[in-house]
Amino acid sequence: MEVISSSSSSFFIYPRNNLCFAPNPKVVRLNSVIVSSVNPRLSNGLTCVSVSASDRLAAFSRKEVGEDRSLFWLVKRLNKRLAFHHVVLFRRNGRLLTKLREHTVSFKKLVTSSEKFKDLFPDIFVRVALGMMLCMAIAVPVSKSPSWALTEENLLFLEAWRTIDRAYVDKSFNGQSWFRYRENALRNEPMNNREQTYAAIKKMLATLDDPFTRFLEPDKFKSLRSGTQGALTGVGLSIGYPTGNDGAVSGIMVISASPGGPASRAAVSPGDLILAIDDTSTETMDIYDAAERLQGPEGSEVQLKIRSGSDIKQLLLRRENISINPVKSRVCETPGLGKTASKIGYIKLTSFNQNASAAVKEAIETLRRENVEGFVLDLRNNSGGLFPEGIEIAKIWLDKGVIVYICDSRGVRDIYDTDGTNAIAPSEPLAVLVNKGTASASEILAGALKDNKRAVLLGEPTFGKGKIQSVFEMSDGSGLAVTVARYETPDHIDINKVGIIPDHPLPALFPKDDDDFCGCIGDPASGCFLNRVGLFSR
Repeated sequence: MEVISSSSSSFFIYPRNNLCFAPNPKVVRLNSVIVSSVNPRLSNGLTCVSVSASDRLAAFSRKEVGEDRSLFWLVKRLNKRLAFHHVVLFRRNGRLLTKLREHTVSFKKLVTSSEKFKDLFPDIFVRVALGMMLCMAIAVPVSKSPSWALTEENLLFLEAWRTIDRAYVDKSFNGQSWFRYRENALRNEPMNNREQTYAAIKKMLATLDDPFTRFLEPDKFKSLRSGTQGALTGVGLSIGYPTGNDGAVSGIMVISASPGGPASRAAVSPGDLILAIDDTSTETMDIYDAAERLQGPEGSEVQLKIRSGSDIKQLLLRRENISINPVKSRVCETPGLGKTASKIGYIKLTSFNQNASAAVKEAIETLRRENVEGFVLDLRNNSGGLFPEGIEIAKIWLDKGVIVYICDSRGVRDIYDTDGTNAIAPSEPLAVLVNKGTASASEILAGALKDNKRAVLLGEPTFGKGKIQSVFEMSDGSGLAVTVARYETPDHIDINKVGIIPDHPLPALFPKDDDDFCGCIGDPASGCFLNRVGLFSR
């Protein structure tokens, strides 16, 4: 066994074959058992020696044969109670045997009423121990209370922190302790006014290394909401970050240009890069800052530096009130003889704002009154918008099936599907036109229609934005755009940075303008001609 002693010769006993004690050890009486120490091998403050069986027998033999002997040792550190192991030594048939028992005793009781405790612990040790316990009793409730009062600015920062904590898709938060970041920021980041608080929030979001998770000051948040509600003043551009494998590409990419808007009239095309806005480089500019710079009072001008392919051009565009009517529709006739000519309903969907699904339903009903035999849904240069609107429009065309899987770092989190109760046009032939300006909610819709074998996709691979953002309004009118999930198509395809691959390409001369669409499917002599079979056949 092992005996641990302080310099005052008090000791504890542990069940090993070593004896540890201070120089000049005393003989200590425990439960009427005299335990004498053996000579130490080393002379220092705490010395250990081996205790042989003969040593133990020698100590035991000082008493009458058959009398039990007891040894104690402390097995738990000082607290409100002390726990002792108790060894009873006894002799049976000439053999030395032991029994191990355990006892606990009140620390206060032991201090006040046990004379034997004084033999174990000197007075100074008791006083130190009691002092430490008193400090701990005071320190525990103090440590649980805030060391400072939270200000209004701190509370706004915490509101942003909690929003990310609950909603962000990556629960590793880019490999950092999110709770530790909160504590460090509250201690170290200056938040004496609203500007400093906004800076602290932006700094926090930057640690996620996610360009789509952004803080929006009140004016930017208001601008974003107006864009989803159907009207804004600007040049008619939908923008995003460059995609693809070339990570060196910087700037702001044009996803689509609103038909008939200032940018569209200036021949700005999807895939073009905006290098500067009013002589301010976009190399490190985020899309929200860019959007704010592109918008402005009606009639004001903005200068853009655009790279289109290998060409760089300077454009001066006048801002207009862009009315975002998400749907245009018309009837197109395919070739035939007399009454055998068939009619195709063409629907151009330009964005997924809050009016989109209702406008698509209205267009379908209008075209049906013209006795159309099939539909073409044009999603080219549709950069997306409200996720729920994309789901509702998918339900219009699908009889049943999965629309999209919502996934996080642990896998599928939610499933959006339909049972057909909201279907309006689940059976007529359907073709969907896509290009590299087809993004976000447009890709969800296109992927659902393709994987459920509901439509034929024609065109080129889509943009490849496979992440979903939700916008949260803060208490002061600012907002947070947060990446809340990634999505997979019904066939479990992750299209992020890849896009949706269409079933067939469109003819090289096929027009992007909806005004010329009917000519391409109605005139066999046209260089962009696409007949009914080419539209609806897989």
